[in-house]
Order: sequence, then structure tokens, then C-alpha cells
Amino acid sequence: MMGLLVQYLQSLYRGAVDGWDRFWFTGIDPAGLGLIRILTGWMLVYTHLVWTLGLNRFLGPDSMLPPEYVQEFHGSSWAWSYLFWIESLFLLKITHGLALLIFLAFMVGFKTRWTGILSFLITVAYINRTVHGLFGLDQINGFLAFYLAIGPSGAAYSVDRWLKSRKSNAHMVIQKSVGANVSTRLIQLHMCIVYLFAALGKLQGETWWTGEALWGALANYEYQTIDMTWTAEYPMLIDLLTHITVLWEISYCVLIWPKLTRPLVLFMAIPLHLGIAFAMGMITFGFIMLIANLAFVSPWLIRRFVESGLLRRPTENQPVDKNISLASDS
Repeated sequence: MMGLLVQYLQSLYRGAVDGWDRFWFTGIDPAGLGLIRILTGWMLVYTHLVWTLGLNRFLGPDSMLPPEYVQEFHGSSWAWSYLFWIESLFLLKITHGLALLIFLAFMVGFKTRWTGILSFLITVAYINRTVHGLFGLDQINGFLAFYLAIGPSGAAYSVDRWLKSRKSNAHMVIQKSVGANVSTRLIQLHMCIVYLFAALGKLQGETWWTGEALWGALANYEYQTIDMTWTAEYPMLIDLLTHITVLWEISYCVLIWPKLTRPLVLFMAIPLHLGIAFAMGMITFGFIMLIANLAFVSPWLIRRFVESGLLRRPTENQPVDKNISLASDS
């Protein structure tokens, strides 16, 4: 009897170890990571370009919040930013312009390893300096930049790969990458945490239980892009959508992993975040959340879509392995 128990525990242990190794260390096509890099890079360029409209008022010598106040607010030396020590508006414009160029280089995948690291550091520097003008978009930008920087995000759909293929004068075979899988897994797990805590936070409020919370958001003129007050005539619809939102968020971290339920979860993310984007005026936040959800889309599907719609189709010498599983497969 004891021998059977030992064998069972050993088998359970080996299964857990094998599952852990498959989850983290199975090589995948880096196409998904490449597409996320392009879209995240575009968001970094756009969101930091917006700061240009009020560069002096937000970051310059005449800033609404001087650096010393921001540093006091943080109360920690870990919240660093090179912007704390730039006192000249001219120098600020130069460094800001260089930051935009680095973001642009990262977006197109030029010297991706270096521009990825620099993009993350610059993003953190702006976040720590502009505490008075942040919202969820900036946090998502930050963690995506980090995970893209530590992974081979330039291995697909990048200037780096194009230059490498020109140098070899041949079509490069798609190579599975363990690094791409690790970065993708980190994005996936982070998204699960984001949605779980968003749902738990909502459940602290009474209106999410009564079904009235969504109406409060739609009727807030401060955030309106589209007038949605007509929904007041359909209280049952508001109630239903409020509860569906919480249920979807709290179940995301469970239902996103099985192949059977993953397509439904991802499909529901589209109207939810487009609704946030266009009905509540948070367009960039809605888009960046959809971009992050691409981590759960099969790299094979992404490559098939991109290369059939925007680039060339894979050649016979550049096969796409359909067995390159969904990045979320365990």
C-alpha cells in the first residue's frame, strides 16, 4: 500500500514538473510577440507625443508639479526619473525628441534588444515624473514594454529580421523561441492579475452588486465620447451588462486557459474594451488592453493573418508549423 502511494506521489511530481516545463520552456513562433511590439510601440509613440503638446507645463521648468514635490510624493528613491534633473526647457525638448525616436525604432524593430530596454526605462521615467497625469494606460504600457524588452520581440516583423534576411540573401526559416514563450506567458499572467483585481475592486462597491455601476459610468459627462444616456430607458440592459462585466473579469483568469472557452473570453473582450474606448472616452486604454490580449492568440493565426493580409505568404522554404500551439496551451 505504501509503495503504491509513493509511486502515485512520484508520478504526480513528475507530471507537475513536466507541466511546468511545457508551460514556460516550450518554444513558440515569435510572431505574436512581434505584433504586440509593433502595436505597443505605436502606443508609446502616440502617448508620449501627446506630452509634447504641453511639455513645459507637465515636465519643464514651469511644470504644475515641480520635481521636488513629485519626489516627495513618491517618498522613495526607487521612483527614479532622469526628468527630475532636467532644468532646461531646451534640453528637455532634445531628450523628449530622442525618446520619441527610440520608441519609433522599437516599434519598427530596429536594434530591438537595445531600443526595447531603453523604451522600458524611458516609459518608467515618464510615469514617475508625471504622477498627476496618469491612468491605467500608462501602467499597461509599462509592463508590456518590460516583457517585450526581456524577450525576443524583434524576432518577427522587424527591421532587424529584414536586415538579417538580406544579409543571408535567403528566406529565413521560422524558429521557435523559448524566450518568446516566457515573455508571452508573463504578459498572460499579468493580464489575469489585472482582470482579477479589477473585478475584486468592483465587488467592493455596492452599485456593482445592484447593477447600477455601468449607468454611473455611461452618464458621466466627463468621460463621454458618445452620448449613452439613452440607455436609461433600458434599466434591465444596464443591470445585465454590469453583472456580465464583473463576471467576465473575475472568470477571465480561469476561462482564458482552456482551448474550449478561450475564444469566447477573447471575443467578449472586444465589445467590452471598445465600449470603454468609445462610450467612455478612454480610447487609448481600450486599445492597449486589446493589444495585451493578443498574447492569448495563436502565433500561427497571427502569422497567417499578417502575412496573408499585409506581407507575403510564407514560402515553401519558410513553413508555418500548425503544431506551434497557442501560446496559452499548457
